[in-house]
Amino acid sequence: MTHHETGSAVLVFIHGLIGSFADPRALSALKPATTLAPDLHGYGSALPDRPDEITIDRQVDFVRRLIDREARNARVHLIGHSLGGVVAAGYAHQFPDRVASFVNVEGNFTLADAFWSRQLAAKPPSEVQRIPDRDRSDPAGWLREAGIDRPRSCLGGRRSRGVSARHGRACHGSGRRRIHRKPRYTRMLRHAFDQVPVHLVAGARSRSGCDVRDWAIDAAASYTEIPDAGHMGMLEAPEALGTELRRLLVP
Repeated sequence: MTHHETGSAVLVFIHGLIGSFADPRALSALKPATTLAPDLHGYGSALPDRPDEITIDRQVDFVRRLIDREARNARVHLIGHSLGGVVAAGYAHQFPDRVASFVNVEGNFTLADAFWSRQLAAKPPSEVQRIPDRDRSDPAGWLREAGIDRPRSCLGGRRSRGVSARHGRACHGSGRRRIHRKPRYTRMLRHAFDQVPVHLVAGARSRSGCDVRDWAIDAAASYTEIPDAGHMGMLEAPEALGTELRRLLVP
């Protein structure tokens, strides 16, 4: 977890399925704000023994405990990417008094956005295990397959600490289907939009593939596209993303 102690703004980065959202090249633009970028439940060294322990609700509770511990007296700015947008929306829905704003970076609005987790959920366990193992062994190849044409510069010498197969299947398969069921998820999202300022951020190359509802665009405090970036904007254009977040969130 990255944590800068100085400054009054507290920014909480909530990563998506592959993990590791807050790139140092993006964070440098946000100083002197405090930035928290935890590994969610099931990532890094926090992998539980039972896959059914990994759910969206448990991730929201994980974020709640983190914020209670690290930002006791502050209202936080949530930055959620992809699946992290679902977790951030859940937190904003339950604890709007703790949220100064919510930046949704191509966060999932419907199951149509959950393309990779849908693929995992449909496969047998042996295949589900093989795919993340392969991608972790060749992150540059995974990025190329994802349509990112600058894998070496994107990686910056860092290795993935991403999702386990059990996590992909448990939380992002049946777990995500449950939370996306209408009308519960739509009500949760609408309540979050009603309670806190929500900024929508997307990559210019991937925006057309995002299933963002018209009501969300109308209700958002702002909408921004990051030039020359796709769904993995924090890897493809970290400096541009950091500059945009600073404009939105840091006084």
